[in-house]
Amino acid sequence: MRIATFEINGRLQVGTVADDGASVTPLALAPEDAARGALALIEAGGDLPAAAGAPIALADVRLVAPIPRPRRNVFCVGRNYHAHARELSGSVFKSAGDEPAWPIVFTKVPDCVVGPHDEVRLPLDVTREVDYEAELAVVIGRGGRNIARADAMGHVWGYTIVNDVTARDVQMRHQQWDLGKSFDTFCPMGPWIATADSFDGARTRVRCWVNGELRQDASTTDLIFDIPTLIETCSRGITLYPGDLIATGTPAGVGMGFKPPKFLQPGDVVRIEIDGLGTLENRFV
Repeated sequence: MRIATFEINGRLQVGTVADDGASVTPLALAPEDAARGALALIEAGGDLPAAAGAPIALADVRLVAPIPRPRRNVFCVGRNYHAHARELSGSVFKSAGDEPAWPIVFTKVPDCVVGPHDEVRLPLDVTREVDYEAELAVVIGRGGRNIARADAMGHVWGYTIVNDVTARDVQMRHQQWDLGKSFDTFCPMGPWIATADSFDGARTRVRCWVNGELRQDASTTDLIFDIPTLIETCSRGITLYPGDLIATGTPAGVGMGFKPPKFLQPGDVVRIEIDGLGTLENRFV
C-alpha cells in the first residue's frame, strides 16, 4: 500500500494511491489530522480510516511530502554504501575510504522538508557547493528504545525517498554536519510512503539523474550497515517515536566525488527513483 499526502482545492488530504499510480483515494481524516499528513495515520496505528470519496486523478492534485513536517529532526546516515565510502577517499573527508566501525549519524531539521516536486532554493550568498544525495528513508511505526537488531523490522511502518541535499563547503567548515544539511528546502521527500508489507527496503535499486545524466545507481544490498542495524543504533538510549525517519545513506556518484566536482547550479533538475517506491524530482533555483 502507498500512502500520499496531497493538496487539492487549497486543503491537505491523505489517501491511498492506486496500484497503477494514476489516482489517489482520500481517507476520512479531520482537517487538523490531515494537515499532519501520514504522521496522523502512523501515530493512530491500527486500521486506516474509511475512504472519504471517490478516487481523484493524481494529475489533479499536488503531492506534498508524505510527512509535511516531521515531529523532530530526521536521522541521517553518512557514508553507508561501500562504493560511496571509496569514492570519498580522495576528498576532504579524512580517512573516508575506511569503512566506519559504527554508523555515522547526523540530523536534518524538520523545517527543511519539502515535497517531491517542489523547488529547492540554492542559498548562493552562503554556499557555492551544493550537492545531491539520493536516499531510501525508513519510517518508524512502533516506537521504542534500545531496540534489538533482531526485533527492528517489526518497528518499520514504511519507506519513502529523500534527497539529502548538502552544502559541502558549509559541511566542511563547521565539521559538525547539521548546518550544511539543514538549509531551508534541503530535504525533498516523497512521493509517498510505501508500507512495510508492500516493499523490501533490503533489496531495491536507488538511482539519481542530474539534468538527465545518470549519476548514482546502486542496490541497497551494498549498504555497509543494514536497516535493522541502523534502527538498533539510533535507538540506543534514545526513544524512537512513530513517524521518525531514518535516511539510510547515499550511493556513489555524488557531485563531490567527481574530479573536478559537479556541484548543483540554478536550473538543474535532480530526479531520484527507487524501484518499487516511486520518483522524486526537484528543480534547483
